Amino acid sequence: MSISKTRQKLVDVARQLFAKNGLENTTMNDIAVASGKGRRTLYTYFKNKEDVYYAVIEAELVRLSDKLEEVAAKKMRPQDKIIELIYTHLSMIKETVVRNGNLRAEFFRNIWMVERVRKHFDEDELELFRKVYADGKADGEFEIDDIELVADITHYCIKGLEVPYIYGRLGHGLTEETSRPLVTKVVYGALGKGSLNNKNQQ
Repeated sequence: MSISKTRQKLVDVARQLFAKNGLENTTMNDIAVASGKGRRTLYTYFKNKEDVYYAVIEAELVRLSDKLEEVAAKKMRPQDKIIELIYTHLSMIKETVVRNGNLRAEFFRNIWMVERVRKHFDEDELELFRKVYADGKADGEFEIDDIELVADITHYCIKGLEVPYIYGRLGHGLTEETSRPLVTKVVYGALGKGSLNNKNQQ
């Protein structure tokens, strides 16, 4: 097994243990035994349990980032792509939290740890939004004076919606299907009348 595959195996096993038992109730020895790799191998890749935790969160964010890049690569109108990116982000964050069981408590309790790990993910997501906004502006679909600022606002608004979305508090019971038209109206309105008019003409 290659170095990268060995490390990935350790991260996968750790994620499952964190999800089942919680971060505090999982030891480095537990991870070593469950992976069948031994403590020496585990400490070759990670200094301590916090190190392993960072790797787990990073791996989960890579999954999310890959999905967002798939959406960004789709052939669709920029304004539709923005809505798709927003809902993909929220649904993937929710899926990540749910699939990690007890890890969800640590995910929010250790929010500053998560913030440190997700810095690169946030930068990549911001770049995706800038690209889509620039494309929309070039096509005459968006009326945006400052693409950087609009991308920043969009990104931080979505981050602020993560917890309410996960716990079903967003829109007081609205489903994704019923909330999309409302979110679309808000987003299109913020991006300029051109995007609304062009949408209505189709």
